[in-house]
Amino acid sequence: MIILITGATHSGKTACAQKLLEKLHIPYISQDHIKMGLIRSGYTTLSPESPDEELTDYLWPVTVEIIKTAVENKQNLIVEGCYVPFTWRKDFDNEYLQDIKFICLCFSDKYITEHYGEIMKYENCIEDRIDDGYCTIELLKRDNESFRKGCAENGLPYVLIDDDYEKTLDGIIYGKELNKIEAD
Repeated sequence: MIILITGATHSGKTACAQKLLEKLHIPYISQDHIKMGLIRSGYTTLSPESPDEELTDYLWPVTVEIIKTAVENKQNLIVEGCYVPFTWRKDFDNEYLQDIKFICLCFSDKYITEHYGEIMKYENCIEDRIDDGYCTIELLKRDNESFRKGCAENGLPYVLIDDDYEKTLDGIIYGKELNKIEAD
């Protein structure tokens, strides 16, 4: 089983992946780690500041092949990152799609307005971010709206975080669908 986690910046993708790793004992890989490995090794001229569209175009094909390899080897893997196109399903045949669980985390505007301080407080709960001064309420609202709209336009589900973040995350972690993975 592949658990593919995406969502807007600061939505808790890495925290969700870490909690799933701890519960299910399934390793996870971060698209940010792949990105930085390719950038630092000189395999790309892209940089961490490159537009998300360019990074997605570069990273997604690599991510697809990692997922296919894991499915073919009957391995469980959590893959998290924001470089997942909304058309991701077209890159997999049905034999792969049946083994992929897609999770997109999105904050509501209300949640961002009411919990901006908490969002920023927990931005480093799993990894240390170098400089997130760019992350304003307006940017978060715009980015989350983009993810909600992209999912809706492509028939993809998303998890709306509107009130209680921990309760919503627990619903993902301890939900019926993910419990099936343990029996595999």
